[in-house]
Amino acid sequence: MSDIHSTVKYIQSQKPNFTPRVGIILGSGLGALGDEIKDSTAFPFSSLPGFPTSSVAGHKNQLILGMLGNMPVACMQGRIHSYEGADSSAFKTFIRTMKLLGCEMMFITNAAGSLREEVGAGQLMLISDHINFQHRNPLIGPNDDEFGERFHPMDNAYDPKMRKRIHDVAKKLKIPLAEGVYMSVTGPSFETPAEIRAFRILGADCVGMSTVPEVILAKHCGLRVAAISSITNLGAGMSDESLSHTGTLHYAQIAAKNLSALIIETLESLHHEPC
Repeated sequence: MSDIHSTVKYIQSQKPNFTPRVGIILGSGLGALGDEIKDSTAFPFSSLPGFPTSSVAGHKNQLILGMLGNMPVACMQGRIHSYEGADSSAFKTFIRTMKLLGCEMMFITNAAGSLREEVGAGQLMLISDHINFQHRNPLIGPNDDEFGERFHPMDNAYDPKMRKRIHDVAKKLKIPLAEGVYMSVTGPSFETPAEIRAFRILGADCVGMSTVPEVILAKHCGLRVAAISSITNLGAGMSDESLSHTGTLHYAQIAAKNLSALIIETLESLHHEPC
């Protein structure tokens, strides 16, 4: 039995008769949503066989199972990153655990820098597409046919119906919500002003250091995906502000209240419908 199957069997033994429909990954400074989960059971990543842990501030490193917005969820309160040295197996563990637990769709969040002057720190951006500038793909190597085919499409990687639903909920809640293309880079250094100018020319609307590996794997195993960036800064050279992870956490926490409300209300809207 693989580490992933052993992990899933252990989780199910600790919370029997519970099948999450939605998987959630919370990015830097966004872990507060996990505290809203009811009837929850928490599993520190360190307690799960084969599970990687993040060394980055703002990541609590635990999996929470419970109810959010009347929907059974599996929530990763923290994530791993390529710049921490995470390899493809680490990302596969996160996403395929969600799949084997029973999830049908994923909500993925991150902290990102805006490449649009009108979308500033503390705001939210719904991801419509991405550009993979990490120059790596977590599916390189032998294909695991249990989860998906060797080649799979990435058009509509960010589910159009879910994006419409999230926009409708944002309008109902009067939460400003931009939409755009996410550029994923390796990090951990922030981008140079020249890189930001290049990324804007390439068509990116925001930039961050995560999310794309998880999205590729989620689509490979048939999960629907929605992703939202909490904007923590303008890109390098677009303002006089000096970029730092402290600033990232600060503005992510400002955006977290609206992000939590948006996800919870969206889950409520899905309660009586198929994911």
